[in-house]
Amino acid sequence: MNLHGIVAVSGKPGLWKALAQNKTGYVLESLDDKKTKLVANVATAKLAALSEITIFGLEDDIKLTDIFEKMKSVTVPATKDDGKKLRAFFFEVAPDHDEEKVYSSDIKKIINWYLILKDLPLFNEADPAEALAAEEAPAAAPAAAAEPVDEAKEEAAPKAKAKKAPAKKA
Repeated sequence: MNLHGIVAVSGKPGLWKALAQNKTGYVLESLDDKKTKLVANVATAKLAALSEITIFGLEDDIKLTDIFEKMKSVTVPATKDDGKKLRAFFFEVAPDHDEEKVYSSDIKKIINWYLILKDLPLFNEADPAEALAAEEAPAAAPAAAAEPVDEAKEEAAPKAKAKKAPAKKA
């Protein structure tokens, strides 16, 4: 899932796509049908990239992207449903979340974000950072394993010291 460039703005409902950056902040466009444009000043507005958001877990924090992946395979309730039903749903997609730190308002916000994103083409695209890492990992592994280095031979070989050339006088 490719969520790069998708941000949540504090004090503004919905999700926003970063279009450009200027001296004072970012030019954003809403992901709803209205396609509202906004200039978010970095000094006053707080932006949170969806690809970087985590949820409190019992042991480790849970990435929002992992929760979205699990939400793809289950029936998502409406945000207006009962709090107990929403909490039960969230235990299904994030079983090790910290119940005391993750509020029902957070769950409603995550469900609302999912409902906004699920129909967008970028939601089903591969993450470019993960695709790049997957391409580099197999290429680096065979090169490293191709020729084992004998450490004893490497230590026995004396290293030559680089000699400095004498300075020329004018």
